[in-house]
Amino acid sequence: MATDEVSMTVDEALAAARAVGVTKLVQIGCDLPSARWSVDVADRYADIVAGVALHPNEAPRIAAVHGTRGLEAAYDEIDALAGHPRVRAIGETGLDFFRTGPDGRAVQEESFRRHIALAKRHGKALVIHDRDSHDAVLRVLAEEGAPDRVVFHCFSGDAAMARVCAEHGWVLSFAGTVTFKNAEPLREALRITPLELVLVETDAPFLTPTPYRGRPNASYLIPLTLRAMAEVRGVAEDTLAAAVTAAGERMFGAF
Repeated sequence: MATDEVSMTVDEALAAARAVGVTKLVQIGCDLPSARWSVDVADRYADIVAGVALHPNEAPRIAAVHGTRGLEAAYDEIDALAGHPRVRAIGETGLDFFRTGPDGRAVQEESFRRHIALAKRHGKALVIHDRDSHDAVLRVLAEEGAPDRVVFHCFSGDAAMARVCAEHGWVLSFAGTVTFKNAEPLREALRITPLELVLVETDAPFLTPTPYRGRPNASYLIPLTLRAMAEVRGVAEDTLAAAVTAAGERMFGAF
């Protein structure tokens, strides 16, 4: 397919996904404009539900540009959006020590704590962004107490971290990175994760699976990632697809 989800309309993107058997999508909004858009799209399309949050790198940016008052106003709007019935997740939130330096980490951690509280108050799944911050993410979850449903978006940890997450019943979502040649530690994490705790995602337009690295990622490419995951686990694609569907419904509800 020559087209991609970046240039598609919503209808075209859904049609392309359905054509390869991808029929349910979680659309994540990571700042105020994309959160508003995600809720609007989820409200108009039965195949889509939404997640809303301030991305870990967004909270320090808002604080730097708009100050404490602006950041509080942003939290208030995310809180209001989270109450919408088509919003099924708070996220992606968490920590990112790759793009945010030491000066912004206190704001980032406070934002993570605020989003954990939001997930609990609204009864939504918590979708975690964790980049170069594994120990800190686990520490904050331990200190705050995790919500009932937790998903590690684009899981990037190793087998040891996967075991910790599995002990807590947290779901690990794997993206196209699991197909990369240099991702053996990630594949080892997938090997030891119980199938009932596995999800698959795009992180579109990023992390496009092999052999299409270099083009924008999109939902119609999910079968490539799922196929690679099934090979790693030594199970049939249909078996893994059924497990992913069940895990998705446990995390985000039926839709």
